[in-house]
Parts: sequence; structure tokens; C-alpha cells
Amino acid sequence: MGLTAPVQLGVMIEVPSAALMADLLAKEVDFFSIGTNDLTQYTMAIDRGNPRLAKMADALHPAVLRLIYITIKAAHKEGKWVGICGGIASEVAAVPVLIGLGIDELSVSINSIPAVKAAIRRQNLEHCRELATKALAKKTATEVRTLLAEAAQADH
Repeated sequence: MGLTAPVQLGVMIEVPSAALMADLLAKEVDFFSIGTNDLTQYTMAIDRGNPRLAKMADALHPAVLRLIYITIKAAHKEGKWVGICGGIASEVAAVPVLIGLGIDELSVSINSIPAVKAAIRRQNLEHCRELATKALAKKTATEVRTLLAEAAQADH
């Protein structure tokens, strides 16, 4: 009989109600995985399968970022880790704000691994935290993207 590691129990945070209940869910699980594609769709009430609407479903919208932050804070308070999957995890421009929000793991597409790893290595944690605080105070995804683009330009 071989030894096996205990299986961790996690929950997907893919709807706003799950993010808002993260403080209670964190007491019952080992980790969270935030599915940003679904979380964004349901938060913004935009059908990402509709070609005319899909471009408006942006995971960098402050409402989505706030739900991500609520989830991360609740998990970390209980000593649990949080991963992010979905398109935003593979987006290099989003790396600083996700780090600043306190994300523990990014699940990225295989083609994005080198660029995302390079982006992570370039970051300063305190700067990322400042960016995240500013991003949470913005009103639109466009404002967040502008903030991140300006920060990236200043870093070069």
C-alpha cells in the first residue's frame, strides 16, 4: 500500500454570490480558484458568447476586481491560497494588479507562460499593491487599463 498525499478540497468562485460568501466558504475548503471568465460574465451581466457584447466583458472592471479582492482577503484570513484561471490570468498587462490584490497562483495558457513569468519577475510587490489600490478605486475597465498602461510605460 503506497502513501498518498491528502486531496485538497477547493471551490470555484465563478459567480458574485460565491465571492460575497467567500468568508464562510474559506472555512470549509483548502483553496479557491477564481474563474474570471464566468465571474466577469455574471458580474457584468454580459453574455460573453454574444459577439456584439463579448468585448464589454472585461475582467479588469473594478467590480470584478473588487470581487476578486474580497475572495483573496477571505481566503488569506483563513490561511488558504487562491488561484486565478480564465483569460485575465494570461494577460501580461493584468499581472501587476493581480499580484497587488494578493493572488497566489495564475493558471495561464501554455503559450502565455514565458511572457507571464517574465512579467512576474519584473514586478515590485509594493508597487503592485499601490496599483491594485488605485485600480479598485477606478470606475471602468478602461480606466484600469489606462492606469496599468501608464504604469508599464513609467517602468520602462
